[in-house]
Amino acid sequence: MKRAGRKLIGMAAAWLLAASAFSMAVYAADGFSSEYERLLDTASILSDEEQDEITELLDELSERQKMDVTIATVENLDNYNSIEACADDLYDYCNFGYGTDRDGLMFVVSMEEREWHISTCGYGITAFTDAGIQYVGGQMLDSLADGDYAQAFRIYAACCDDLIDQARAGHPFDKDDVPRKPMSATVPLICIAIGVALGFATVQGMKAQLKSVHKAGSAANYVRPGSMNLTGKQDLFLYSHVDRVKRETKSSSSSGGGSSTHTSSSGTTHGGGGGKF
Repeated sequence: MKRAGRKLIGMAAAWLLAASAFSMAVYAADGFSSEYERLLDTASILSDEEQDEITELLDELSERQKMDVTIATVENLDNYNSIEACADDLYDYCNFGYGTDRDGLMFVVSMEEREWHISTCGYGITAFTDAGIQYVGGQMLDSLADGDYAQAFRIYAACCDDLIDQARAGHPFDKDDVPRKPMSATVPLICIAIGVALGFATVQGMKAQLKSVHKAGSAANYVRPGSMNLTGKQDLFLYSHVDRVKRETKSSSSSGGGSSTHTSSSGTTHGGGGGKF
C-alpha cells in the first residue's frame, strides 16, 4: 500500500476488516504477506522524508531478522476499550507476521490518549518478554514525550534488532538483564554521616546517665578480702552441639519473568505491554 493508502488505513480499516471477517493471507513458511507497509502513520506525525526513512529501516530489519517489525500511529482509540486490543487487531487483520507462526511485533502510538503499546506474536513473544518490552519503551520514552517521533521509531528499531539477536543466541532479554541505575556517589557519604551523628548522639546520651561512675585503674575494689581463695584450675570439655542448615540456592529457571500472553479478537495468541508518554 502506497502513501495515499497509508493515510486512509487506521482504526476504521481495522474495524471493517474485522467486521467482514477478512480472509487471512496464506503464509508461506519462509515469507511475509507484504499486504501493508510496515509503517502505518495514520496520525500523520511524520514528514514524508521521515516516513520513507523509517519504512526503509523497518523493511531492512524485518527481512534480515526474518520477523515482522512494524509501527502504527493512530489519532485515538475511538471504539476500542484498550490500546492492546487496537495493536492486536492491526497486526492480525493487516496480516503482519513472518512464516506460519506470524513471527513479529506491532508498536502502536495513540496520540489523544498519549499511550504506546507493543503487541507480539509467534517468535516475537519469546524474543520480547514483558521486561524486554518495558525496556524498549523506556528507551523511547524521552523522545515520545518530546514529540520527536522519528527518533523514537529509530530507537525502537535499534532495540528490536538487539533483542532479537539476543533471543536468537539463546538468552532472551528478561528482568535480570534490565540495567540498574548506578548509585550516586553522594549517597554512601550521606549514609555514613547520618550513622556517625546518630552513634555520637546515642553514646553521649548514655554517658550523661553515668554521673555516679568514676574511672578505676583495676577491679580490686569489687573483691572482698578473704572471700576468694583459688587453689587450682582445670578445663573440662563436656559436650558439643552443631546445627547444620542447608543453604538455599537460586533456581535458574525462576530468575526470568518471561512473557505473559492473551488471546486477541481473531483468536490469535499475543504477548505485549505498554505505557503512557
